[in-house]
Amino acid sequence: MYASMKTVIDDAWQRQYAVLAINCFNLETARAAIAAAEQQQAPLILNVYQGHSRHFPPHIAMPLVQALAQQASVPVALSLDHGKAFDLIGQSFRAGFTGLMIDASGHPLAENIRQTRQVVQMAATADVCVEGELGHIADAPVYNLDDAAVKMTRVEDVMPFISQTGIDLLAVSVGTAHGLYPPDVTPEINFERLSALHRESPVPLALHGGSGTKAEDIRRVSQHGVAKINVGAAVFEAGKNALQNALRQQPSAELADLLMQMESACQQVVFEYLSWSGAANKA
Repeated sequence: MYASMKTVIDDAWQRQYAVLAINCFNLETARAAIAAAEQQQAPLILNVYQGHSRHFPPHIAMPLVQALAQQASVPVALSLDHGKAFDLIGQSFRAGFTGLMIDASGHPLAENIRQTRQVVQMAATADVCVEGELGHIADAPVYNLDDAAVKMTRVEDVMPFISQTGIDLLAVSVGTAHGLYPPDVTPEINFERLSALHRESPVPLALHGGSGTKAEDIRRVSQHGVAKINVGAAVFEAGKNALQNALRQQPSAELADLLMQMESACQQVVFEYLSWSGAANKA
């Protein structure tokens, strides 16, 4: 079913598991994630990253995801990921997304609060879930611990931000990064910082940069207030590798057959991350 993101997040927070938010940008990536969630009987959030919105704009993404969700045996919500452009946030809201992320974390705290509050005020008219961000998520390809530490969310910013914006969900930076890490790098989650943020925050937390994070860390974060984990890069890399391998082995294959192989590879990765998140059998 097509689900309210607020309902999905609230259930995860109350029952101490983490919902996966899987990035998608077309039919195959959306369908792969939903199929994996059905295999695991897990609730799911599909994310559309702002950078993919030209390829998968809200007025296309929403009816496609809704059609898939209505046939699914698990709750499926749809959210805009790292929205920075207000026109796109508005388009996503009007299209019927049940979640909106406003990422004004690159601005000083006062401006972050101002922009985030604007989105909350709009979303409140339709009970849409709003996620804001404090701190800055590092970049995995150039990841180092010192840089990640500098970008972490400051505990003292949490209450002013939440009380002055009214957000439903807080994205925090605690050591993970966006993208794929170099082969010899594994991110280190600062659980001391995460625990402090959890104690300070009256709303659930979101962990971005789930790709490449250790399975034991993904299993553990929900004990510290994390109700949503974003995973994108690992899914896309699996799909890309499947296409490359298929083209090498079957250069004359039909495009539809290649896309099916890509979809299957994406589904396998989502299935694996779901098995770590605690969301299995929670639908």
